[in-house]
Amino acid sequence: MSDEYDLIVLGGGPVGENVADRAVQGGLTAVIVESELVGGECSYWACMPSKALLRPIQALRAAQHVKGVSGGTLSPADVLARRDSFTSHWKDDGQVDWLNGAGIDLVRGHGRLTGEREVTVGGRVLRARQAVAISTGTDATIPGIPGLADAKPWTSREATSADHVPESLAIIGGGVVAVEMATAYAGLGASVTLIARSGLLGGMEPFAGERVADGLRGMGVDVRLNTATSAVRRDGDHVVVTVGDGEEITASEVLAATGRTPRSGDIGLETVGLEPGRYIEVDDTLRVPGSDWLYAVGDVNGRVLLTHQGKYQARAAGDVIAARSRGEVVADQPWGRHVATADHAAVPQVVFSEPEVASVGLTADAARAAGHEIEVVDYDLGWVAGSGLHADGYQGQARMIVDTEREVLLGVTFVGADVAELLQAATIAVTGEVPISRLWHAVPAYPTMNEVWLRLLEAYGRQSA
Repeated sequence: MSDEYDLIVLGGGPVGENVADRAVQGGLTAVIVESELVGGECSYWACMPSKALLRPIQALRAAQHVKGVSGGTLSPADVLARRDSFTSHWKDDGQVDWLNGAGIDLVRGHGRLTGEREVTVGGRVLRARQAVAISTGTDATIPGIPGLADAKPWTSREATSADHVPESLAIIGGGVVAVEMATAYAGLGASVTLIARSGLLGGMEPFAGERVADGLRGMGVDVRLNTATSAVRRDGDHVVVTVGDGEEITASEVLAATGRTPRSGDIGLETVGLEPGRYIEVDDTLRVPGSDWLYAVGDVNGRVLLTHQGKYQARAAGDVIAARSRGEVVADQPWGRHVATADHAAVPQVVFSEPEVASVGLTADAARAAGHEIEVVDYDLGWVAGSGLHADGYQGQARMIVDTEREVLLGVTFVGADVAELLQAATIAVTGEVPISRLWHAVPAYPTMNEVWLRLLEAYGRQSA
């Protein structure tokens, strides 16, 4: 195995894999340096295991909301076993085989920048002819609540890899991890208390968090909004969480779900003039300003902390590294091949909570803050014929944000059961800046939930056709 490559990638998660793969497809040699499992956080402790926990719960609840279906139970042990299968039992043999098949070398160990185009792993020094890409991701944040760190809290890793369902679980936080794990563990039979400093799902449309709070309460979750956590202590086999008014909440485990921290503290950033422990600033080609060789791709750059968006960045980064190595013209104009333009205002996201939330683009508040003249169009998703067929008493909401000057969509949000599958059409409409007048000709099949598009357009006004 060589010690010199065209590209060195720090981090072997899905982002790092995609950077290396695109570079190799572009004719370069590449090596990935990984200190844990190839496949990264998403494969073993985030996206895949969390959704494997949630899917049986969603399937059962879907059946329970259709008259004529009876019975149906969850087996927590079988749900956990199915989850384990999706993580390959925390073994990365399959991912390593994929690297070998793609022509990407792997070096196990903790890599650190030790100079320009140089990464040291243990006593081995790797050198890059073209570029180094940092794709080390993020770690869960443990907030400075007195006693929390000493109470051995769960983070997202422990929550998605637990080998049993605790009798009770206290969750500190109100973001995606908090509401998804509240959904999962309540569905698996735990008594769940969710403690959020403000509302739920901040940064999304307010009605999304409100409907999720109602949905979680309907599952039996004790949802405490606008509630501060003042202290935590481990008391034998239980954890005691003290909230702002002095009330003590006792649970078998406590989950800290309060955000992420960039995994950049011990990778040698100081050797190239960057500050360790911070998100790494990049331009739209994912290159660090002032450098002609250093890139930061995925969560570690802080642009968008979503796996699919990191993989999108990785495709652009791998392609541009290859193009620059050949002296080709870089397509760095907005929406060009070598940039991640969608990061700014066309990011899709699904929250697999009860109910689901699916959104893309700007919220109403974000659109106004960006200076757009907008109209907000809401529609009750339960009024669509396809929704009524999907579930008896279907409850949900749809919203689109219209740029009234250009007559295009800036954002769309859906809340309701199984709305995830509605999102790609919205993503295409927002990203492609499809004119409202053309959307009228995108006829939704009847009777599907997609008919909400027609209802939203009608609510905006027939004059837009």
